[in-house]
Amino acid sequence: MAGPTRRTLVLAALAAVAGVAFAPTGPARAAEPLPVVATFSILADLVARVGGERVTVATLVGPGGDAHVFQPKPADAEKLVRAKLVFVNGLGFEGWMDRLVKSSGTRATIVVASQGVTPLKADDEPGHDHGHDHGHEGLDPHAWQSIADVKIYVANIRDGLAAADPTGVEVYRANAAAFLAELDALETEVTAAIAKIPPEKRRVITSHDAFGYFAAAYGVEFLAPQGMSTDAEPSAKDVARLIRQIRKEKIRAVFVETMTDPRMVKRIAEETGVRLGGAIFSDSLSPKGGPASTYVDMVRHNVRLLGAAMGDS
Repeated sequence: MAGPTRRTLVLAALAAVAGVAFAPTGPARAAEPLPVVATFSILADLVARVGGERVTVATLVGPGGDAHVFQPKPADAEKLVRAKLVFVNGLGFEGWMDRLVKSSGTRATIVVASQGVTPLKADDEPGHDHGHDHGHEGLDPHAWQSIADVKIYVANIRDGLAAADPTGVEVYRANAAAFLAELDALETEVTAAIAKIPPEKRRVITSHDAFGYFAAAYGVEFLAPQGMSTDAEPSAKDVARLIRQIRKEKIRAVFVETMTDPRMVKRIAEETGVRLGGAIFSDSLSPKGGPASTYVDMVRHNVRLLGAAMGDS
């Protein structure tokens, strides 16, 4: 009895060892997820869509945060040190990023998501009324407000991830292709929604000048008392000029962006009789469970509110 029992135990142990040694190691189990950083929540969502389970995304400016006035902390430098890739918007959006990279000493590769986008200059965008040029190297950095430009972002993200993690190239290509198809459908949806509104009614007020690319792509005119950056206060003269224009052109709706101080826009609404059309998202997603927790949801939310307001005006 003792012999067979011992032999059975030995065989079982060998089988267990063999099972561990020769367990399948497919692409999903090949390595730990690639640690990457994205500078703000909208970009982080795009990176997560392309990277899927092969990446872990740390975000510097999270949902509801304002990248214009962001002040990096030591914990943010730690995120960069741990990362293999850092995705930035570029176009002067993250004015604090060069200092953070330098102070962190990170060896991560920097990927500029907007590489290849044709930038709009802050002072000559279509459909805009600018009282100032508030930095950003004279460029409007908010290119993600054009779905066509976000497709360029997605391609840059795909290529950056594939270069850093060649074994995952097929995953990144497949994820990007699926996302690009979704963006194609979204662009068709947005174009159709705006087309229903007569051109003379496509005018709205926003609290922060962040929709130049949307204006150029979809033929909507945005007026804003605040410049490109949310840390720049408009002068009394700028606000008075905007109020005169609202009255002259009979603009009926004004929107507050979720990360800006609403008091100025509310004052304009009170003085002109325009109605507040709701809160739209420009530089940040909403927290999970909110109306704009992904890029696609953000675009749909904004277009729904803008369409309702312009259609009623």
